[in-house]
This record gives sequence, C-alpha cells and structure tokens, in this order.
Amino acid sequence: MKDFQRVLDTINETAHNAVERGTMANYIPELAKIDMQKFGIHLIDIGQHHFSAGKSAERFSIQSISKVLTLSMAIGLIGENIWERIDVEPSGDPFNHLSLLELENGIPRNPLINPGAIVVADILVSQLVHPKEEFLAFVRNIANDDSIDYDKDVARSERRTGFRNYAAANLLKSYGNLKNDVDIVLDFYFHQCSLSMSCEQLANTFFMFINRGNCRRGNTFLTMGQVKRINALMLTCGFYDESGEFAFEVGLPGKSGVGGGIVALLPNKFCVATWSPGLNKKGNSKLGMLALERLTTETELSIF
Repeated sequence: MKDFQRVLDTINETAHNAVERGTMANYIPELAKIDMQKFGIHLIDIGQHHFSAGKSAERFSIQSISKVLTLSMAIGLIGENIWERIDVEPSGDPFNHLSLLELENGIPRNPLINPGAIVVADILVSQLVHPKEEFLAFVRNIANDDSIDYDKDVARSERRTGFRNYAAANLLKSYGNLKNDVDIVLDFYFHQCSLSMSCEQLANTFFMFINRGNCRRGNTFLTMGQVKRINALMLTCGFYDESGEFAFEVGLPGKSGVGGGIVALLPNKFCVATWSPGLNKKGNSKLGMLALERLTTETELSIF
C-alpha cells in the first residue's frame, strides 16, 4: 500500500506555507466570505481506508462538482437519451461562456459547463416529482450520509447574482432545449450547486466512480459503461478550459468547483478531494491543483 498519509501530510504542510493562494469567487457574495487560509484533503482507497490532512472535515459549497452527481442521476433515469440534448466535447471556453451555445443551436458542448448542467437540471425537473428533495436523497444515499444538505444562504446568493445562468437558460429555452419554466429549473440548479460537503464527504460520495458504479455499501447506482463515460467526461471536461492542463499535470479524471473544491480519482485505486477557496485565473482551486499534481507525482499513480 502506498504511504498516502505521509504524502498528504507533506502536501498539507506545503499548502499551509504557500504565499500565492489565488483569489476568491467574489461574484457569489457568500463564497467571498470564506477564509483564504483554509486547506483540506481527504483520500479513500478502494479498500475503504481513509487518509486526511488539514481542514478535511470542514464543509464548503461544492458548486460545479454537483454537475457530475446530477448527470449521474439523469443517466440513471433516462440512459443514452440524454445525449440527444447535450454533446460530449470539451468546450475550450470558461464555464459560463455562451458563445458556443448560440453557434451550436442550443446544444451545450458538454454536461459539465453551465449550459449543459442547466439542461441536465431541466431533465431532472421533468423526471422527478420533488426534484430538490429527491436529488438530495440520491446524494445522501450514495454517500451513506444523511447530514449532507443544501446551504440555503449560498443558493439565495446565487439566485440574486446568477445573471449569466439566467441568460444561458433563456437562450436554451429559445432553442427549445429547456422544457420547463426557467425560474423552476434555475431554482433547482442553484440548490444543487449550493450542496455543502467536506472533503471526506466528497471522497465518500465519489467512491462509486472508482468502484464500478457501486457505493461504499455495495449498492449499484450506475452500470460500468455509464461510469466509463462519466469518468471520461471528467477527464476531458471537468476543469473547463484548464482540463487539458489538469490531465497533463495530474493525470486523473476529476471535477472542480468555484467553492474551491476538487475531486479526482483513479479507478480501482482511490478517490481524493481537496479544498482551498482561492482560485486561479481559470476558476479552479490554485492550491488544490498543486496538491493533486504533487499527489500523483509522489505516488506515481495516475491513469497514464
């Protein structure tokens, strides 16, 4: 077994001493209140051994990391039909840009940018009787953790300032790729992004992506083929216009969020989550990116 604890302790010490920590996501006022000095990391291996360092038990808004979870739920409900409304190509653009959406007639480039995730939210609103409650139950079930919840303050903050998301939703609606009322879809979308988890909870939730679609209790949520596709999307699209850089430097499928969280994984080996709220110019956690590069370099474990 790799000495994960030693590596995580070293990473935590380096992060603690870092001077350059990025900048806050101040366009969501609630996120701008977080202490820039915080850093946490948690790793779970395929044998369910846990390793952690720093503020790994402190909860934060997972933001766009939730897109992988809504996508998983939607694929479980409607299967391959989802790809009739969303493509699977990297965008090469920032997460909130709208130019490609218009050029490509309302079909989002992939489900991990905002327009694609809004289409996924629309699918769940159509499929579920109580979307917010049922999605939350889905996440709690995967994680085996009923304490996971929405951060209502963050959801309200996003609703007040999410002008680009309103623009994206209305553009999707104009092309016929949004079936439900814009306000209803975005209310669900803002809540999914406001999910509050710790690094430990995130790693536990994403365990199924290293374990052939089975959660920590052995319950099956996705087929092996579905896991393969979602992991591929995380590798190629999980970091917006920095996805190629992440694959080059880290070499793992993963997903970031502007709350400073990153989750990454090596199938059949481990899942790791990091949190540091300072972001780089691409909107990804500055220290989180460095931490994961150090992890795969030190352990010599990556998909490559």
